[in-house]
Amino acid sequence: MLAADDLIALVENYNPRTDKALIRRAYDYGRAMHEGQFRQSGEPYFSHPVAVAALLTEQRLDDATLVTALLHDTIEDTRSTFSEVEALFGADIASLVDGVTKLTNLQLSSTQTKQAENFRKLFMAMSKDLRVILVKLADRLHNMRTIKSMRHEKQVQKSRETMDIYAPLAGRMGMQWMREELEDLAFAVLNPEGRQSIMRRFVTLQRETGDVVQRITRDMRKELDDAQIDAEVYGRAKKPYSIWRKMQEKELAFSRLSDIYGFRVITKTERDCYAALGVIHQRWRAVPGRFKDYISQPKSNGYRSIHTTVSGRDGKRVEVQIRTRQMHDVAEAGVAAHWSYRDGVLSENPFAVDPTRWINSLTEQFVGEEDHEDFLEAVKLEMYSDQVFCFTPKGDVIKLPKGATPLDYAYAIHTRIGSGCVGAKVDGLRVPLWTRLRNGQSVEIITAQGQVPQATWLDIAATGKAKTAIRRALREADRERYIKLGRELARSAFEHVGQKATDKTLETAARHLRLGSAKEVLARLGSAEITSTEVVEAVYPNLVHDTRDTVPKQRAVIGLGEGQSFDRAPCCEPLPGERIVGITERGRGVVVHAIDCEALAEYEDEPDRWLDLHWQPGTHAAVYDMTIDLTIGNDAGVLGRICTLIGERKANISNLEFIDRKPDFYRLLIHVELRDIEQLHTLMTALEAESDVAAVERFRDPLRIKGDRV
Repeated sequence: MLAADDLIALVENYNPRTDKALIRRAYDYGRAMHEGQFRQSGEPYFSHPVAVAALLTEQRLDDATLVTALLHDTIEDTRSTFSEVEALFGADIASLVDGVTKLTNLQLSSTQTKQAENFRKLFMAMSKDLRVILVKLADRLHNMRTIKSMRHEKQVQKSRETMDIYAPLAGRMGMQWMREELEDLAFAVLNPEGRQSIMRRFVTLQRETGDVVQRITRDMRKELDDAQIDAEVYGRAKKPYSIWRKMQEKELAFSRLSDIYGFRVITKTERDCYAALGVIHQRWRAVPGRFKDYISQPKSNGYRSIHTTVSGRDGKRVEVQIRTRQMHDVAEAGVAAHWSYRDGVLSENPFAVDPTRWINSLTEQFVGEEDHEDFLEAVKLEMYSDQVFCFTPKGDVIKLPKGATPLDYAYAIHTRIGSGCVGAKVDGLRVPLWTRLRNGQSVEIITAQGQVPQATWLDIAATGKAKTAIRRALREADRERYIKLGRELARSAFEHVGQKATDKTLETAARHLRLGSAKEVLARLGSAEITSTEVVEAVYPNLVHDTRDTVPKQRAVIGLGEGQSFDRAPCCEPLPGERIVGITERGRGVVVHAIDCEALAEYEDEPDRWLDLHWQPGTHAAVYDMTIDLTIGNDAGVLGRICTLIGERKANISNLEFIDRKPDFYRLLIHVELRDIEQLHTLMTALEAESDVAAVERFRDPLRIKGDRV
């Protein structure tokens, strides 16, 4: 995660006059609000807003937009409020943060009528301040870049929404680079085999023809230099999804595609653009019908460029875009160029459009129903039979699974609303919180200050989000108990290395672990969110290696009843260090699942079978079987090197299963014996770094229902 100083340095590269104090205050506030929250990958949640802000610096955006990025999830996911953000950072930033929050809650896929209504709301939010959608697009881009940590169903849902809505929107705003990356990231989830086939064919083509991009780039530079035209030339292969789409649209095989490479010529002046076009058409044959002059006829979002497609003697077609540097800046940033800074002042780019005028003209285009298709492109209108759609008092749609209650609805709106819920009205009538909601009902939640989640709510809630939030709140209520337990664990751990767990020692540990206080360290230690080894190592790193306690198998899990034994669920194969829950099974004791295991959805209606469990802190004496899904190149010695690499990470291979064999690669499942999640992360990182490894991921199979007793 970028530190505040590093983020400020990125801003100062294009805006030396940036308000460093403002950005630092927003950074500190956002980090404090998200303290204790983690992403699915295990990273601190605040790393996400920081990454979104860093993405926006690449577009040289203003301080208010960057601060909005840092705070964009605070009102939605923390105890922060609109009033507090307004008091601390001003009305402008508070309005932007609120706008991003509303966009996050906007359901863009439902029935056709409701979808059209929500798209009108989307345009209304954009028309108020386009920076709202810029933050949302950067937010979606970072989420797609890190999508592997999500459950597969969530990956598919987010990727479909990205492909249908956010990627076309980025393209419409003139941010073509973002559109292409969003599409390609979504394509990798929705059709991984298709994308991999394109990548393999690219490798084969490059092996057969050499580096075409470098050769043509060199030829273009020579022709332009001979004509005394000062220009830069860049070339690249087109994105896999762009190629795949052309193959589908034209019903062509990869070998018959011609224009899979694109080149960009950036000149000093507009006159040089047309001169460069003449040089290129003299050297290469122009393809009829593939010429567009967006300089004389610019797009509404400010985009200007000359597009032409040419072919050489070998028949290979390449696309060439010719533009000036100022045109290029707008082409990269799109409508966002209006807020772009250079040398501390707003960039005076003559091609940057007024975003208000642009959004108004765009909105006018889509007033009629006949114009929606042009914008939506491939939007899929889905209505799932296993879901219910309820309405807020304002008419917004909340999508819930069948069997959901008003309590689930409240948590779907906001965790704060759910936690403060004391009652509900359905279609204007007061109903119990355990009432099952039906399609089309209007729901109003009644809240009260001081209300806190009750343990009985776990029996009422049907959704994972609500159950997780309730359990988290109940754990907070037990904080003092966790602190007391953590103090005992800390005392014992420090005594083992000949030291004492004094307040000063624990404050030092808190500082190194980036936690707020010694009490926070003890609370997390008592709730098994961190281990005693981590606490001791933070203060005395040289004393830990030889003095770690080992945890025997029979004491590996905390939270089991007397006489209860446990199995590790074979569907998710949880490891020490992961967050876990237990499901009681007849004849099998307790089956331990990772907290994000897909199989847990089957038990959401049986809360009495759930147990809140934790792994025992410390180094575990036992080793646990774990399966890795690996795709590697089919070359001599590759498998041997992979096995050696695994052995070097102190992991033992217990079995190999070959899943798929192809001439150029094969896929296999490797069963390895590991001690904890940290060892797995180390091993996965090492495998990902190997050049012969095409793909590596943790193998999970929700269909597995039997496993061996630990």
